[in-house]
Parts: sequence; structure tokens; C-alpha cells
Amino acid sequence: MRNVLSIRGNEALLTRANPLAKFAAVVLITLVLALSIDWVSASTALLGELALFPLAGLSLRLLWQRGWPLIIAAALGGWSTSILSADSGRILLDAGIWSISEGSLQLGLGFMLRGLAIALPAILLMSCTDPTDLADALAQKAKLPHRFVLGTLAAMRLVGLMAEEWQTIGMARRARGVGSRGTPSQRFRAMLGQSFGLLVQAIRRASRLAVTMEARGFGGSERTWARESSYSLLDAWVLLGGVLLAGAAALAAQWAGTWNFVW
Repeated sequence: MRNVLSIRGNEALLTRANPLAKFAAVVLITLVLALSIDWVSASTALLGELALFPLAGLSLRLLWQRGWPLIIAAALGGWSTSILSADSGRILLDAGIWSISEGSLQLGLGFMLRGLAIALPAILLMSCTDPTDLADALAQKAKLPHRFVLGTLAAMRLVGLMAEEWQTIGMARRARGVGSRGTPSQRFRAMLGQSFGLLVQAIRRASRLAVTMEARGFGGSERTWARESSYSLLDAWVLLGGVLLAGAAALAAQWAGTWNFVW
């Protein structure tokens, strides 16, 4: 018991909060960001979210490792919005087939920052939340069906395994000389083969997991809990932080005059 308590005490602050409280805070921030496409509200929320990463025991390096696809997608989305939006204001860049104006640049910048500000809380939530704690909270506090909760738990547990499985399959194929050389089209076909191998492994793991869970009585109606999901004062602070960050983003955009209601 002493070892367990010491481990819990060494955890990051946000890791000890109830998953539902963290999820509610993320929803509040996302709702505000979904109401407007402007760079002021998005950048305000983004700065606040980056300040929360140390409270979850995370660093910018881990942020890049876990969220680089979302970061690149947001940057590409902002760039495409800048060059495809209608010109308004002074023309900043004219390349013939496309141009970037002050208005389109602000719109693209707002789209990119908003994408990052929406993606970061999700990365933060998944990084500082134990899947078992989330399943306990969904079943005990949110009163969701047990099978849905267990399916969610199994999926979250398998995500990390699938990433490791992808690396294992890739190394095995490169050891046989597949996918490491050749033209871009040959490498693309090799990647498709690797994806098919991952799909086969995922189906096998899911089948074994379903049989194992059924054999251990996870589908029964009577259920007991190894640990109780409860709320604490920390959860109230997490919710208050979500409200303050969402309100600060909206007020900053209103004060700067950049609030752009999506409808």
C-alpha cells in the first residue's frame, strides 16, 4: 500500500484528475474554438494549452512525437485555406494561379491555429489519462453500457500495441529487403502490404481478446469494481481551468475585433 501511495504522489497533477472532468474541460474549449475562425481566440487557447503540458508531465518533444500528423495536417490546412480563399485586402503574394491576400492569410492562420488548439487538448487528455481510469469513470459516473466501456478500453489498450506491431512488421520486411529500396511506387506498394499485415494482426488480436473477455465473464450483468472512480477538489479546478481558458479565448477575440462567427 505504501508503494502504491508513493507512486500516486509522484504522478503529474493532471494525471490524478478524474478523466470525466478533463474530458468536460476539453469539450468546453473545443466548443468555443468551433464557433469562430480567427487567429486571436485560437492563439490564446493554444498558449494556455501549451502552459498545461508541464502539469501533465509532458514536453514539447513528446508533443511532436505523439501529435506530428495532426500538426502537419493543421499546417497544410492553413496553407491551402490561404491560397484557395477569396482575396480581401492587400495582395501579399501573387504567383499567377494563386495568390495570398491579407484577408486570406488571416483566415488560413486562424484555420491552422484553430486546428492545433483543438488537437492539443485531445493529445493532452490521452497522454495523461490511464485507459482503465477512463473506463471506470465512464461506467461508474457516466453510467454507460458495460460492453461499450469495455470495447473502448480494449481499443485504447490496443492502439499502443498496433504502433509497436507496425514497427515490428516494418523491420521484418526490411530484413527481407522489402520496402527499403526501389522506386516510390514500389515503396508505396510495400507500405500497402505492410498495412495489410497490420490489419491481419489487428483482427487476430481482437478475436483473441473477445474470446478471453467472454471467458472471464466480462459480458455478465453483475459487476464489481476493483477501484472506485471519485471526484475531488482537483477536478473542480480542472473544470474551472477549462471555463477560464475558453472564456479568455472568446473575450480576447471580441476585444481584438477578430471574432468571426462560423455561421
